[in-house]
Amino acid sequence: MLKAFRISFALKNTYRVNSILYSLKQIPLVKHLLPDALYKSRGLKIFGNVLSGIWEVLSAFIGKALYLFLMVAGIGVLYEQAPADGVFLHILFFLTLIGAFMNTYMFNPTNDKYYAMILMRMDARAYTLSNYAYTMGKTLIGFLPFTMLVGWLRGVPVWIGLLLPLFIVGTKLFAAWLFLLRYKRTGRCTNENLPPKVLWPLVGILLAAAYVLPAVGWVLPVPAVLAAAGLLTAAGVYAAAGIARFDAYGEMYRLLLAEKRSGLDVNRTVAKAVEEQSRKAISQEAGITSGRKGFAYFNDLFVKRHKKILWRPAKRVAAVCLALLIGMLLLFRLRPSVMERTNELLLSFLPFFTFVMYCINRGTAFTQALFMNCDHSMLTYSFYKKPRFILKLFQIRLWEIVKINLLPALVIGPGLSLLLFCSGGTANPLYYAVMPAAVLSMSVFFSVHYLTIYYLLQPYNAGTEMKSGTYRVVTGVTYFVCFAFMQVRMETLSFGLIAIGFCLAYCLVACLLVYKLAPTTFRLRS
Repeated sequence: MLKAFRISFALKNTYRVNSILYSLKQIPLVKHLLPDALYKSRGLKIFGNVLSGIWEVLSAFIGKALYLFLMVAGIGVLYEQAPADGVFLHILFFLTLIGAFMNTYMFNPTNDKYYAMILMRMDARAYTLSNYAYTMGKTLIGFLPFTMLVGWLRGVPVWIGLLLPLFIVGTKLFAAWLFLLRYKRTGRCTNENLPPKVLWPLVGILLAAAYVLPAVGWVLPVPAVLAAAGLLTAAGVYAAAGIARFDAYGEMYRLLLAEKRSGLDVNRTVAKAVEEQSRKAISQEAGITSGRKGFAYFNDLFVKRHKKILWRPAKRVAAVCLALLIGMLLLFRLRPSVMERTNELLLSFLPFFTFVMYCINRGTAFTQALFMNCDHSMLTYSFYKKPRFILKLFQIRLWEIVKINLLPALVIGPGLSLLLFCSGGTANPLYYAVMPAAVLSMSVFFSVHYLTIYYLLQPYNAGTEMKSGTYRVVTGVTYFVCFAFMQVRMETLSFGLIAIGFCLAYCLVACLLVYKLAPTTFRLRS
């Protein structure tokens, strides 16, 4: 078992180091300073191993600290009408249930598992159990200091914070065991990246229980949370024995990894998967046409054929936002005490909606569909890369993605003004104009942002594989900045005016950069 873990860890570390070196080579300001024989450089390999080791240690703590500070305690401060310790434990309990089934590790078909169990033919049971035990150990150690610290800050006794990591790990073990039982009984292997459809409604219910119930002043009693946590921890101990006895890891992973990689022809498998995904995304309706001409005609056909992944999700998000708006208005009638707190939040929590608009924007899906089903073929033609054609199509596409993202924004922005008015209003009528204008500006910003970085950093190669480390860095920074805005508290009028001004300036600069640089950057990567 230890030998299997040592080999697998070395393999994973090598893969990570090579990925670090490749990513460095993709950074524009750095790649010219690196040698061509990148992977032969001993110094760079040592540097990559140092970074890999640092990341291995930090990864055990950073994500868990952010999770507890932002998703549990950070959002928990909004519910002042409920006890702080009860809110903390309530949110953590339901989010742990979600994470146990949606973030399993065991059923995530990663490359290192494919290399170890399929290519190197390592013993699947020894590989799985050793690495799963290591991951659960990292989870336990990574959560321990922060459940104690963050819990203590929210009024939770230290001894409870000391036991919470056992609850988290126990719940994950229990969920993994249930998925193994499912495979034993049905032969259907769970893929963490494609969870069973029945889980999504359950996730929605658990999210609502985690965040909506405290908003109306109801949280699980602390003794009930502790009792349930104790039962799940005990279930995890029992599940650990079942996981250790499971004897079909080899056949299960052959099935799971076959969905990601088929034999040794990786490129053919990826191309087949992309083709199948693209086919499902394209409407098969006969008679789809357009009355436009030139690139406008070309783009109009694309949007109509891809309405399943472009307009349909936007319409659904808009419908959900409208339902939540109506629900809040009804809550005002049923519980007038909620109105005062809502009014206070609306006057200082506009930065929070930066992350909301980030989550609901369709920029990533739009650019992925553009490349997978259009640009990866069209970029092989020389006429398609002429500057005037690139810029013309960029303008057309920008207007299209702006329209798609504006649909839910047109519900959220005016809806916030309506909630402000109905919850008691404000003496300054400028708020009612700035709030929707700020939300609409954020929507336009994300539309411009994702299309701009797609044109300036076009990250895919001809095989539809993402090859740009810079693109990953930019999208990652975008996520963390938007996530950080959840913790910003600023007077709504001030933040709204700043957001509008920034979005306008960013859009102007981004469009100028596309005009200057896209003719040379918008190309297939090698």
